Amino acid sequence: MSTPTDRNPDLVTVIASMRARAGMEEQLRAALEAAITPTKAEEGNVNYDLHQAVDDPAVFYFYENWVSAEALDQHMRSAHLRELAAHAGELVDGAMTVVQLRRIA
Repeated sequence: MSTPTDRNPDLVTVIASMRARAGMEEQLRAALEAAITPTKAEEGNVNYDLHQAVDDPAVFYFYENWVSAEALDQHMRSAHLRELAAHAGELVDGAMTVVQLRRIA
């Protein structure tokens, strides 16, 4: 099975992680899921996959790939991401961590 970066190692990979506030796991999951369809329709999006930690269901991760830094910048300014960010404070415990990566091997 191949990954998007097997086909194009120059993609910008993003891993974003966040922890739901206690008792807000389902609400955070629903908010994150609502961002998937509009994000996948964005120009430059290769994949936008939501994961939940097996050992801690309060922790969520996005694994995403973008054709360019410019496409990622557009995503960061999108209306649906701004909407998600506006509600994140009430759903997320602490800060969301976003790491941008480039595949080297």
